[in-house]
Amino acid sequence: MGNESVCCKIEHHAVLFAFLAKRAIEACGDAGRKAILSGMTIYGNERGRRMAANALAHGDELTTMTNQAYGEWKPDYDGQMEFGQLRTEPTLQTYISRCAWCDAWKKHGLTEYGKLYCVNVDNAVYQGFRSDFVCTPTATALSWGGERCEFDWGYPLTPEENAMLADKKKKLGASCMKDFNFHTAHLKYTISKTLTETLGKDGEKAVELALKDFTDTFGSEYLDALTGIYP
Repeated sequence: MGNESVCCKIEHHAVLFAFLAKRAIEACGDAGRKAILSGMTIYGNERGRRMAANALAHGDELTTMTNQAYGEWKPDYDGQMEFGQLRTEPTLQTYISRCAWCDAWKKHGLTEYGKLYCVNVDNAVYQGFRSDFVCTPTATALSWGGERCEFDWGYPLTPEENAMLADKKKKLGASCMKDFNFHTAHLKYTISKTLTETLGKDGEKAVELALKDFTDTFGSEYLDALTGIYP
């Protein structure tokens, strides 16, 4: 089966992360947990920088509005995610009440490891987009047993900016988005690199075992589909 015919989805992205976290923690305990969280911050920063580069390439300033506009992924199908705005002033606050990542971890019995993804990813992406930005969770995340994820983005969206956001999203469409073969390949690369650099031989072994878990779960063609995509 050729790589181009295999399409990773959010489920593959979510489960690969959880397997990497599981194997790192099994191998190294708290050091493995810290390495995973460090890898997720690096991964988020890299995503944010890519979004910022896209915004600047389009002649847009780096603002909370453009950060919301230049997202790099969309759900696999309608209804898979439920999210929206809670308020726009004095600061933008958003929520997620249904999450495809959480659904994937639950399906595979991996929530205990998958939830580490949620600790800092939104803030890491936001800070990668602009280093002085801070995204603050204001509720217990879904993956940690909360009713919904809630975030405060630290800056307002005026009614004019909110209208501009809708317009910008419409104009951009999927032009700045990446598929989940790309996102899963990026995750694999950055987390694997962090684990091996931080944990040495134990990290290498953890990555090897996690990739075997992934292959055993989905088939080798899904791992093969990630080859050569990132970096």
